[in-house]
Formats: sequence, C-alpha cells, structure tokens
Amino acid sequence: AAAGGAVGGGAGYYMDRQEAKLRHQLKDSGVSVARNGNEITLVMPGNITFETGKAELQASFEKVINSVALVLEEFDETAIQITGHTDSTGALGFNQTLSEQRADSVKYALQSRKVASGRIHSSGKGPRYPIAANDTAAGRQANRRVELKLLPLDGAK
Repeated sequence: AAAGGAVGGGAGYYMDRQEAKLRHQLKDSGVSVARNGNEITLVMPGNITFETGKAELQASFEKVINSVALVLEEFDETAIQITGHTDSTGALGFNQTLSEQRADSVKYALQSRKVASGRIHSSGKGPRYPIAANDTAAGRQANRRVELKLLPLDGAK
C-alpha cells in the first residue's frame, strides 16, 4: 500500500507541475485548464481554433498550439486523448466527420511540433456531448470545441 501511495503521489506531483506550466503558458489564450484527480483537461473553444464548418486550425491559434506542444514535449510521460465536438446544427454525419477532422488537426499539429504520435489518440463525438444548450448562438459556440485530456503514463515521476 505504501508503494502504491508513493507511485500515486509521484504521478500527482508530476501532473501538478504540468498543470501549473499549462496554466502559465495558456493564460489569456481562451483555452480553459481543468483538473480532476490526475487528469488535466484543456478545452479549446471552436471560435479560437477553427472557422465555422472547417477543420483547418486558424493561423491565430498557432501560438496556443505551440505553447501546448512545448509543455507536452517537456512532460513526456503523459498520454493525450483529443476529442472533437460540434453543435447540433446540420446533418449528424457531417458533424461527426467534422469533429473527427478537427481532433485530427490538433493531433497532427502536436505531432508536427515533436509530440510523439504514440502518446496521442484522437476521436470525434459530433454533437453527442454538449456542454450547453444548442438553442442559442452562445450555447452552440460553447459546444464547438476540442478537448485534450492529459493522463499520466505508468512511469510518470
């Protein structure tokens, strides 16, 4: 039990350091950083990452993705789950594909900035997991997002 506590504490400290670095790097970027145990979630709103209906990262998002990549490169004992989400406007099939393409765009951007591909998994959820009501413009905008969940690998110090 003591060994398990030491390992858990080590991963917790590792994630504490990573969280602090991410909060510092992403201050005033529009990306939110949330922590739940040893899981860190970055929420990248669609209005700062992509044009409506598109999956190519906006040029203005380059600084943010560079900052995230620098931290992920430094903290290389973290698995990265990237999930794309859309609002419910339009056809379900289109939204599903768009969410997958957006998650992949973030994945490829991180890979091109030296984040190891083996650490990254991407998927799209379309409009299935809204965080706000889709009956208002503000709600739809909140639902158009990409989330990165960072989880410690077994060897996290």
